[in-house]
This record gives sequence, C-alpha cells and structure tokens, in this order.
Amino acid sequence: MSDFLVDTNILVYAYDRSEMTKKSAARDVLDWLESNDAGILSTQVLGEFFNSVTRKLVRTLSPAEAHRSVQRYLSTWQVVPVTPAIVLEAARGSVDYQLAYWDAQIWATAKLNQIPTILSEDFQHKRRIEGVEFLNPFRGDFPGKE
Repeated sequence: MSDFLVDTNILVYAYDRSEMTKKSAARDVLDWLESNDAGILSTQVLGEFFNSVTRKLVRTLSPAEAHRSVQRYLSTWQVVPVTPAIVLEAARGSVDYQLAYWDAQIWATAKLNQIPTILSEDFQHKRRIEGVEFLNPFRGDFPGKE
C-alpha cells in the first residue's frame, strides 16, 4: 500500500455543503485513506483547511467546528511539518517546474518525506515530478474508488 499526501481541496470538499457530489466523493476518499492507514496531511494543508472552511465556503464552519476537525485530523492521521528544507525545495520547484509556490510546497513536502503520491484536483492527473505523482481522486481510476 502506498501513502498519499492529501491536498487541501480534498479535505475542504468533504465539508462543502454546496458541492454535494464532491462532498460525498471526498468523504469516500478520506474514509478509504483512513481505513487503509494510507493518508498523510501536512501542517500547511491543515492551516489552509481551517482558513478555507471558516472563510471561503458558501456555508462556512464556525471556527470551533473547524478547530475540532483539525484536532481530529491531528490525532488520527500522520501529519508532517513544513520545514526550512521544504520551503527551499518549494522555491526550486517553482523555478524549475513553474508551479505556484503553495503548490510547489505541497510537492516538496511529498518529495522530501518520500510520499510517492499527492491527491489533488489542482494538478494534471498522473503528472510526475521527480518521483512524485499527482492523482485526482475524483477520477474513476483512483485506487480507492471501487
């Protein structure tokens, strides 16, 4: 079983009551990852998640609800920190691969933590950069979709 670094958009969709189809699909993906102990989050993703669900959704979560969700993820998922080495590698990824900085930081987190796959809908499906593959879990060929 491979490990998967989960991007913010997957977490946010699981709480987005205005996107019911994606909400259901995101919850299925997250449940599959959790039951297979295959999901990894980063401190960047958790911070972006809190900001997004309390400010950017049509029907936001209260800060207390979002806080409880972050606490749950911290206690049940593997979470990797953003380090100075990740910041530097992300800057290189921005230059070498023309990635937006925050996307490059997700990539650098996976690369430097030897996580082979990033789950996100924000990247080209099946693109590979320096051994890290990007998969859109909402597509039919994601391993967790039966």
